[in-house]
Formats: sequence, C-alpha cells, structure tokens
Amino acid sequence: MATSVGKFTLHDGGGFNVGISFDYLDSNHQKLRSQTGPSFPLGQTGTADPGDLGVPNGSIVWLHADVVWGDDNVAAQGFVYESGDSSTANYTITGTTLNNTLGLISVTN
Repeated sequence: MATSVGKFTLHDGGGFNVGISFDYLDSNHQKLRSQTGPSFPLGQTGTADPGDLGVPNGSIVWLHADVVWGDDNVAAQGFVYESGDSSTANYTITGTTLNNTLGLISVTN
C-alpha cells in the first residue's frame, strides 16, 4: 500500500517558472489531471493540498510539475491522498524548460 500524505511541496531549482498539479486515479481507475495551482519562480517552494485542486480524498496521486513554456514532469512515486494527514511529500525540480528532473527529497510529518 502506498504511503498517505496530506500535502506536497515543490522547490523550484530550475531556470523556469513552475506550478503544481496532480495526476490521480478516479474510482474507475482512469488517470485524470487536477487543476493547476499558481506558478512560482526559481528559488521558491510551492505547497499544495491535492483536495484544493480537485483531487478526491483517498485517491492515488502523483505530483505533476507544470513547467511554464516547457516540458512538464510527473513524479514516479504515487501516494494516497488523505485530507488532513500531517505528512508532506517534498520534491525538487531542476534543469531547464526542455530538460528537467523531478525528484522526491523526503516525506515529513
């Protein structure tokens, strides 16, 4: 079973602006995409609660980094979204708009 988390952070270590959205599985196991939160620039960290972007509680979610004017990147590891869970999955993205890397740094309480 996947680890449960309530929020995600994304640190922008790349030379571009990035926003946070989520890929998730609905009750029919169809992969869907959530709304996207506001973008933020190099050096900043954004935080998102999947429920605030339309993800149903209990869904398996993958962080989706929306690279402005570039190639998006989706996390390899999925988590179970549990609204109100104190755990946070922390990611960083580095590189350029067309060649970037997204990595899980830690899961914290």
